[in-house]
Amino acid sequence: MTGLKTLGARAFQSAMYLNLDNISRLLSAQRSVRLLDIGCDDGVRTLVFARSAGATEIYGFEAVPERAEQARERGITVSIGDAAGVLPYDDAFFDAVVSNQVIEHVNDTDGFVRECRRVLKPGGVAVVSTENLASWHNVFALVLGWQPFSLTNVSNSTGGLGNPLALFRGMPHTQPASWQHMRVFAYQGLRELFEEHGFTVSNVLGAGYYPLPATVGRRAPRHAAFLTLAAHRPAKW
Repeated sequence: MTGLKTLGARAFQSAMYLNLDNISRLLSAQRSVRLLDIGCDDGVRTLVFARSAGATEIYGFEAVPERAEQARERGITVSIGDAAGVLPYDDAFFDAVVSNQVIEHVNDTDGFVRECRRVLKPGGVAVVSTENLASWHNVFALVLGWQPFSLTNVSNSTGGLGNPLALFRGMPHTQPASWQHMRVFAYQGLRELFEEHGFTVSNVLGAGYYPLPATVGRRAPRHAAFLTLAAHRPAKW
């Protein structure tokens, strides 16, 4: 088990880095002056995303006050709150909204997507990334009767619940409650959720394709480890 977990950790890291590159690629396809990162953490990746988008006004929204303060120290204008609630920004305020590994943590995904659309200017882009419930490693876990890898962080007591190969199996829970996954989307569900709320989905990229090289996920996103969706608010509604 130890050897498999080590290989799994390496594959996860490779997929994660490629996923971040996918986010940057989709942001760079449309130049944006004002960018919001929902779930900005300490702001390190926010600055990378802003450079990709060409943004000069950089905003962040973060649930954990300590991480928000670190982002502020990096020059990002940060608000603190719950990503499932109403965002503290005016309508049509941003050219781009980016959110990496957040939508699976919120209780109200409809509200999350509605708010993304509300704060975007007409023609603006939302780039949202999340784990893929239909990835082959999740399918494999389900076949064995295990908890899917993407749904093992569902306890405030311990990590890796229900899956012997989960990366955080048996580790004490040290993260805030917002760390738990509420729901995980597959390719079609993620697309349809944004379309249901008036977005036009222009692209979906994948990253990670266990046990094959991570780049295979870009060509076959439906079963990739990570999904990154680019969706536009129509110029006219």
